[in-house]
Amino acid sequence: MFGGRLTHSMIERHAMLLLLLALLTVSIGGIIEIVPLFTIETTVEHVQGVRPYTPLELAGRNIYVREGCYLCHSQQIRSLRDEVERYGHYSLAAESMYDHPFQWGSKRIGPDLARVGGKYSNDWHYAHLQNPQALVPESLMPRYEFLASTYIDANTIADHLRTNRMVGVPYSDEEIAAAQDDLLAQSTPGADTTALLKRYPKANMVPGAAGRPTELDALIAYLQVLGTMVNFADTSTETLKQ
Repeated sequence: MFGGRLTHSMIERHAMLLLLLALLTVSIGGIIEIVPLFTIETTVEHVQGVRPYTPLELAGRNIYVREGCYLCHSQQIRSLRDEVERYGHYSLAAESMYDHPFQWGSKRIGPDLARVGGKYSNDWHYAHLQNPQALVPESLMPRYEFLASTYIDANTIADHLRTNRMVGVPYSDEEIAAAQDDLLAQSTPGADTTALLKRYPKANMVPGAAGRPTELDALIAYLQVLGTMVNFADTSTETLKQ
């Protein structure tokens, strides 16, 4: 067909040949990258401290996704000096291992939220979410005051945990059975949280109304846990993986 040695100019003049060779090259590259992943137990190393979300945090994450918060706020701090100095330790893949889907985002109309947990008080979040401009006048964020009057359906939270277990989140039968109690305990002032904290260390309590957690309570519980599971202060990244 080509009457001799195949040259670069010949390939460029024959569209089908160029397509076939491009597909061959991509296939070889894909095989080299993908096949080794099947020889290791997991592609994401577990990091000490990372746990599944509490029922209330999971409900808050569902609201975060529903309201499209990821469209303006990323949850991925890159390993660049300016990002680390502004937002904190760069993000680890393990921090998103229980996110389905992950919330890395692609825009920062608002600040990155990967380390927002504990940065502000619960009261600050309640005020900010209901009227962002009252605290940050230049903010473009819409108001979410309706979340304060919309209640979480505690009767269905166990189904959310069960569904997440189907995609790999290691919720136990005990955690699923106690999901409703844990959700109410985390949002009820003065409640006994011993069992909750045993199952979910570092869970942040939110001052909701007893027995009637709102979507605002859940969203704040979720925001307050972001970046708090891993202790970067006195431990290296390699040690965290042990």
